[in-house]
Amino acid sequence: MALKWIGGHSSSILCLNVNSEGLVASGAERGELTLWDGGGTPTGQLQLPEADDVTSVVFSPCCPTRLYTSHGETISLLDIRSLKEPVECFHVNEEEINCLSVNETDNFLAAADDSGAIKVIDLENKKVTRSLRHSNICSSVAFRPQRPQSLVSCGLDMQVMLWNLQKARPLWTTNLQECEPQDNGPQSAGQFFNPPLAHSLSVASCGNLFGCGAQDGKVRIFRVTGVKFERELEFQGHSLGVSQVLFMPGAYWLLTGGNDGKVLLWDVNSDVGKQLKSPAKSLQRRKAHGPASTRKDGKLNKVASNEHTRVLPKVTIEHGEKVNWIACAEIKGSKRVLVADQSSSVSVYPLPEQ
Repeated sequence: MALKWIGGHSSSILCLNVNSEGLVASGAERGELTLWDGGGTPTGQLQLPEADDVTSVVFSPCCPTRLYTSHGETISLLDIRSLKEPVECFHVNEEEINCLSVNETDNFLAAADDSGAIKVIDLENKKVTRSLRHSNICSSVAFRPQRPQSLVSCGLDMQVMLWNLQKARPLWTTNLQECEPQDNGPQSAGQFFNPPLAHSLSVASCGNLFGCGAQDGKVRIFRVTGVKFERELEFQGHSLGVSQVLFMPGAYWLLTGGNDGKVLLWDVNSDVGKQLKSPAKSLQRRKAHGPASTRKDGKLNKVASNEHTRVLPKVTIEHGEKVNWIACAEIKGSKRVLVADQSSSVSVYPLPEQ
């Protein structure tokens, strides 16, 4: 049974984030923002101006009292010690923002929006330093740990992109639809009706491995090698779209949330962790498959389909409601997954020890 945190919102909760001290922020429809202590008691509430939905909340990795929030086309910086007027506001996006990400040195903030744009703000100089772009709604963006100038993004154009802030064009792009196996007729037909629109991204603590959740119910794991990335693993995660993916800190455990009302925990380490220990050999092995991209893709698809049969979740949580957001927190010495859905409460579930 889930523990419910109540009393913080009157509208559907859209996003969650946890700071280094265990304080939780939640954003909801109609401009509602709430802070919670680890016991689930609201410790602060704020009504953001214009009553625009709060679509993303992100704490600074360097300063746990700094909270970045997106509402409508606006980004507000808040000081949670005095939850009143925003300390600073940025109006750089032209359409509603879907996702914020701040790099680990807290000097760049990326904001992905409905126009497909990713505005990257230099937080020291308080100006846009890069404007990156997808051809459709950009649903998720994430800076890579240990690489403060590098980020990944995905969108409803079915594209996953790797960027470096020194360049305006992506270093590498993968179209999820083109990744599909060519020899699987029914699956290809299914893709026509349920294309892999990409909804969510999360990068593991190592900075080289990242997961992507899509509308086709699949989770894809990619590995960055230099200025490109390759697919390591693909598996059917949910019976409906995957709305959220989240690598747990310091591990290769991946949490996923879906429109099917399930929250699943996957031990990605058991499938790709062995290769992490010898990336040079792994890279040489790929190069040995030759330059023909179709052959290389075929090999990757073959691996993916083999994995498909044996990748099973470590934990299945039957949440029962479409998942809007998931976060991981340590509460009283134990890991917990926090789930936001269509309701005005936060659901809290225990997780096994790693």
